[in-house]
Amino acid sequence: MSLDKNPEAKKKKNREIFGWCMFDFANSSYTTVIISVVYCEIFTRLVVPAEVGSDNPFRLGNTLWAWALAASYLFVVATGPIFGAITDYSSKKKLFLFFSYIGCVVATFLLYYVEPGMIWLGMVLVAFSNFFFASGENFASSFLPFLGSKEDLGKISGYAWGIGYFGGIGSVALATTLGDYTLDNFDNLKLVGPYTAIFFLIAAIPTFLFLKEPHLPLGVSHKVNYFKIGKDRVIQTLKDATHFKDLMIYLVSLFFTMAALAIVISFAFIYGSQEIHIQAEHKQAMFIFIQISAAIGALAFGVIQDSIGAKKTFNLTLVLWLMTCGLIYYVHDLTAFMNGVLGKNWTVQWVFVFISSLAGMGLGSTQSASRALVGIFSPESKSGEFFGMWGLSGKIAAALGLFLFGYIQTLVSLRNAFLVVAFFYFLSLLINLFVNEERGVEAANRFQEKT
Repeated sequence: MSLDKNPEAKKKKNREIFGWCMFDFANSSYTTVIISVVYCEIFTRLVVPAEVGSDNPFRLGNTLWAWALAASYLFVVATGPIFGAITDYSSKKKLFLFFSYIGCVVATFLLYYVEPGMIWLGMVLVAFSNFFFASGENFASSFLPFLGSKEDLGKISGYAWGIGYFGGIGSVALATTLGDYTLDNFDNLKLVGPYTAIFFLIAAIPTFLFLKEPHLPLGVSHKVNYFKIGKDRVIQTLKDATHFKDLMIYLVSLFFTMAALAIVISFAFIYGSQEIHIQAEHKQAMFIFIQISAAIGALAFGVIQDSIGAKKTFNLTLVLWLMTCGLIYYVHDLTAFMNGVLGKNWTVQWVFVFISSLAGMGLGSTQSASRALVGIFSPESKSGEFFGMWGLSGKIAAALGLFLFGYIQTLVSLRNAFLVVAFFYFLSLLINLFVNEERGVEAANRFQEKT
């Protein structure tokens, strides 16, 4: 019986979708406050001592921040595909999601104990908290194929990303009460860890109340060695890659997108502070614009995706990113041109803030489209493994992208180092032209019918 003819079943499914979306709402507190907006500046400017006399006194902090995150992504790479296969085989997706959630909450709370000069402790806690966060993203995403038909996955994914950005707004609203980024105010600033952890802890409760464990007909004995099975299934998945040609091509394309996104997410506000010299009022406006435009982008492109297809939607988001990168690189020239033509007296800082809204729209739409495209290319029986591969591609990319960026910005200016972001988006767009969406969906359906 279809959900349309069974109101009670439809109600339960909508409640389950709501619970799933709430995890994006909850974990956005971590990635927004810790990685993108607040703790990134606390670490690079205050925890790591500034280099007096340098053209960029925070260059060492930038490098160590990038490398701590890169290390966490490499750890996800080592564990993600195996954990994904284990959760598929044992039907314990929800348990793994719960452990990743608790791990991120605890490690984030412990950031309270990092004082200025405690570089190693800060790097370790950032690396561990981000490892649990990124692992949780993989586990949560593997539920997507079970929440609706393939035709609805873009919309459902868009709902989650859109709701997630409003979670980011709520969590940062708490963090902005902590005051200025100065050593004298550090006792207040270090509360950002507990604030974020508690927000995540409470906001994710609906996920574990409403989200159901998808039970697959893969009955196993309690004495089974899940790690061996997980490893064997991943090896088999790689052997089956010839049946999923378009997924493999897409993952290569996604590799470069995720490398660029990791840099943007981790350094957007750092770039604004150090290169554009934005102040508190610019940061607040920039954050609000990014969150709202990201939510709109995720929701709007989710609907667009269901109309024109996931591949075309993903490519549109890459074009949007290339435009945004160009505007940011030439923001000084753009500001002078606009002031001359329009007779205005706009500052570079405010023009940069307005351009950031385009970046926000790309941020929400690109991630939503990428998750949905993996979902429609995934047979249900291998969703954990394929989202593990999604995580594998994305996290290797993030690790290498951040490591490379951290190194490049020690050689050239932060502005020129950001050119690598545009280069990554261009490569991703070029490779994705070879993906055939219809063929990829057919391959997934054929595989599922055989199992």
